[in-house]
Amino acid sequence: MSTSKPFPARPTTESRRSVLFSLTVALLALLWVQPASALQDSRQLYQVPAVRVDEGPVLDGVLDDPVWRQAALIDQFIQQEPNEGAPATERTEVLILYDAENLYIGVRAYDSEPDGIISTEMRRDSNRILDEDSFQIILDTFNDSRSGYMFVTSPFGAKLEQQVADESQSGRGSFGFGGSSAGAGVNRDWDGVWDVAVGRMENGWTAEIAIPMVTVRFPDTPRQNWGINFMRNIRRKNEQVFWAPIPKAYGLTRISLAGSLTGLEALNRGMDLRIKPFIVGGGTRTLAEGNDVDGDIGLDVKYGITAGLNLDLTLNTDFAQAEVDDERVNLTRFPLFFPEKREFFLENSGQFIVGATASIRPLANLFFSRRIGLTNDGAFVPIIGGARLTGKVGRNNIAIMDVQTNEAFGQPGENFFVARYGRDIFARSRIGAIVINKQTNLFGDAPAALDSYNRTFGADMTLSLHPAFTVSGFMAQTSSPGVTDNQRGSYLNASWRDTNWRVYAEAADLEDNFNPEVGFVPRTGIQYKKAHFEYNPRPDRWGIRVLEPMINGVFTEDQSGELLTRQIHNMLGIRFQNGARAVIWYNDWYERLDQPFTVVSRPTEDGGDVVVPAGEYDFGDWRFMFNSNPARRVYGGVSYGTQGFFDGNRIDTSLTLGTRLTEQFSAEARYSRNDVDLPGGDFVTSVTSFRIDYAMSTSMSLRTLTQYNSLTDQWSTAVRFRYTYRPGSDIYIVYDEIRRDATGFVEIQDRQLILKATFLLSR
Repeated sequence: MSTSKPFPARPTTESRRSVLFSLTVALLALLWVQPASALQDSRQLYQVPAVRVDEGPVLDGVLDDPVWRQAALIDQFIQQEPNEGAPATERTEVLILYDAENLYIGVRAYDSEPDGIISTEMRRDSNRILDEDSFQIILDTFNDSRSGYMFVTSPFGAKLEQQVADESQSGRGSFGFGGSSAGAGVNRDWDGVWDVAVGRMENGWTAEIAIPMVTVRFPDTPRQNWGINFMRNIRRKNEQVFWAPIPKAYGLTRISLAGSLTGLEALNRGMDLRIKPFIVGGGTRTLAEGNDVDGDIGLDVKYGITAGLNLDLTLNTDFAQAEVDDERVNLTRFPLFFPEKREFFLENSGQFIVGATASIRPLANLFFSRRIGLTNDGAFVPIIGGARLTGKVGRNNIAIMDVQTNEAFGQPGENFFVARYGRDIFARSRIGAIVINKQTNLFGDAPAALDSYNRTFGADMTLSLHPAFTVSGFMAQTSSPGVTDNQRGSYLNASWRDTNWRVYAEAADLEDNFNPEVGFVPRTGIQYKKAHFEYNPRPDRWGIRVLEPMINGVFTEDQSGELLTRQIHNMLGIRFQNGARAVIWYNDWYERLDQPFTVVSRPTEDGGDVVVPAGEYDFGDWRFMFNSNPARRVYGGVSYGTQGFFDGNRIDTSLTLGTRLTEQFSAEARYSRNDVDLPGGDFVTSVTSFRIDYAMSTSMSLRTLTQYNSLTDQWSTAVRFRYTYRPGSDIYIVYDEIRRDATGFVEIQDRQLILKATFLLSR
């Protein structure tokens, strides 16, 4: 450890902005001359006519309705994995029909070894569906090569759906997970209304799928074409096949490479009005306040102003059905990122995203919906109501939201307003702007209400200069009372991704007072630079399908140009033919602390706080991870890391063991532990969780999650029962409790039991 020392003079902030602006102008000029023909025109090469019928088939999974004989047929699929470009080894037939109100898709998935079909999952929205045999559909209803809707089903009729907001940000997902992607532009938590029935045949399995026109948005034109693609995962062979071929660098979310469904006419959305009233009631008990019984009602309304533009209204919003967050221990100096799980904020949430695209850990997101109606520790703040207008008009993307919260926890209510506009340009590029306003007690009586605000103004771009090359970035300015300077933030990323290479460079300049309070920016007052190089050779021996050697360097400086953090990341990943994966890495760290860093806070009787003094630190970080074949009924993972940790040492261990005993029952246990040895004190932290899922049917499921955090000495249990008694209408029964170690025994601190029922009225 040594003291910090001055560095040579660096370019001024204004000169850095000038360089950034010049680079942006140069890239725009390059885009202007980039011919549209550089993109592969899959829409012309892969076309299927839309066949209209007066009345669709009955969904029973058998595909014996006479109406299916009129359907358009697709039966030629191409491998992505393992042999890109080769014909599929198993036959797949897709039948397509539509009537005024629904799109119908029939599937015959033939299999020469039907007993080898891997399907154990029945629950809706389970990520495990992608580990097994499955069939996936993506619809680009605006035919814009950017946004779409994705639907997944399995031989047991499990369902998963997601929205894709910006295909240029979504690359190929992890091998062994069905080729799907969960990138920055993918919203897997969206709940769309659709139906599926499955069946078994002697040599495979079948599915009949109905997607209502009101579930998706599309242009308001009498005749239209949609982008469409299909993917089948044949899990025992780890084979992924597509109708319109997708290179190995990407997944089904690469919408620009989809085929075309042509000639859709006279689509009927009815009144395009959906009203969902709900009633909620239950009881709570806290150690401090005793028992309380309460109930409430609320309303959600969805109205299609046009076929492509949707208005959502919510009144007296309740989030009883939202799942609890996973427990995590934070040994860093910066806040952890937890994803949004509340239904009102999920649909079309990708249209509000403006932020850094490549970083594993969020670097800067200008808008983060968890800032609305949640405290920093995850407690719910009552939402009086809100409105959202989202959708597309021509090449214009519109997203506007206004939400008002009530007083809670001794704090006044707040109003949150966000407006996002994007314009599609050229073949696959976009420019846009965003305005965010947070106003405390906007409707209150306090004269000072209008003086308590935080505002963010930003402009962003995503420029696809080549099918494999994308440039994205933003410039933003915040405004807060009493602050007049150093409130700017900017970010630029240039990325190349093809079958063998992933290379990108990114840079950010986040000034000292840059403060988007309705966003997520863990660290300000920094200049950030990163370069990443990754190569994916395929040895096709020793059971290895692909190697993932990579190296990247991250350099973080303060605003004067003095180094704060340096990380050199060296990694080798190995993906095996059966879907298992092994990773080994070494990180070389440099950290400069200008102030002491409290790693953990503890009571005096436990030794007091553990603090790392200010200074400069160099240390290394080794880690090994292995995850077994995720498609097996019993699967697991292990991780072990040993490292220097500032002026001490740290050992990290984690274990995961899961099982899917039947298509209805699955369980997973996780354990993670940190052993930290520092001159300022030693400590051990651990998090244990146990999850059980039981699906009585595809529409009825029970999930329990029990977690223990040794740092807070807290046990938490969450139980969620969900019954979808008709599409879009649900009954939830929710039980939560928190126990803490009090004077030697575990005592219940808080618990609640809630019943919530929703009913969808659709016209």
